[in-house]
Amino acid sequence: MQVYEEASSFIKPCYRELGKSTEETNQRLAAIRDSVAETGTYELTYEELEHGARMAWRHSNRCIGRLFWNSLQVFDARRQETLEDIVTALYSHIEFATNAGRIRPTITVLSPKARIWNHQLVRYAGYETESGIIGDPLSVIFTRVCEGLGWQGKHTPFDVLPLVIQMSGEEPVWVPIPDNLVLQVEIRHSEFPRFEELALQWYAVPIISDMALEIGGIRYPAAPFNGWYMETEIGARNFADVNRYNMLPKVASAMGIDTKSDASLWRDKALIELNVAVLQSFKRHGVTIVDHHTAAKQFERFEQMETDAGRELTGDWTWLIPPVSPATTHVFHRQYNDTVLKPNYFRQNRPF
Repeated sequence: MQVYEEASSFIKPCYRELGKSTEETNQRLAAIRDSVAETGTYELTYEELEHGARMAWRHSNRCIGRLFWNSLQVFDARRQETLEDIVTALYSHIEFATNAGRIRPTITVLSPKARIWNHQLVRYAGYETESGIIGDPLSVIFTRVCEGLGWQGKHTPFDVLPLVIQMSGEEPVWVPIPDNLVLQVEIRHSEFPRFEELALQWYAVPIISDMALEIGGIRYPAAPFNGWYMETEIGARNFADVNRYNMLPKVASAMGIDTKSDASLWRDKALIELNVAVLQSFKRHGVTIVDHHTAAKQFERFEQMETDAGRELTGDWTWLIPPVSPATTHVFHRQYNDTVLKPNYFRQNRPF
């Protein structure tokens, strides 16, 4: 009765938060017990799925943006079991979440028969060449997988990868994402015109698609979800990490900074202005983004709201601190309990 125990651990707080009576809770648990006894499992109602997905965001220890957990838009695509239906649901998710730049936190819960191979629905390819990697080094292996399935990219630094979807018992297939669905932002800097020479861009919405959603003992291996970007995710990690686009030397050059001595802190100067450029560019294009100081203040408000609700706050400090100037935020000076609560989103083994 492991499934029933998991269900009970979820239903009780879920129904309490939804304002349901003890009688309603007991009736639902009895129905679940009967279903598990007969079939070994049960099915979540939409109301349970919706609140469970929101609770999963609230419990996401690595996320600093949890203040908005209760605004998550939940799309139920569990009964769409053909490849065509899955693709349509994913296209709809990208379009709805993007919302012409006014990003909406969204999750689409797909049939358990589906598995998405992409780390994010929108992601740039990476190609190994004799002169180095073109594009995103983190995508090199997955790009090879896509090519092995028959996809061919243009070998630019910012080729949008296709979706790779596998249905139970079938071989994976790739499908392109229509260009009109992928909003992208050109990165420019108001004080350093030479940023334009770097020809940087990034996609508007980070839609995580390789984690499993687990609610009440039911696991959904395909449930892509998104919030919006914090600028450091792009400026301090995707562009700046040496094992990603490694742009700091080129940014320093565009700024006219001498890079001969580490003591000049040229990396720090370039890093700050690269993040400024990301913020400016997203705002210029009307795309939702948050800076790390505002995000930290929002998280502080979330902490207080959880305390007021009588819930213990959990968090992974190593992920909650921003990668730029962490000591300027309250998060750096706090300690957090990293206990993993359920419902939640869980990493899965890669299918390739």
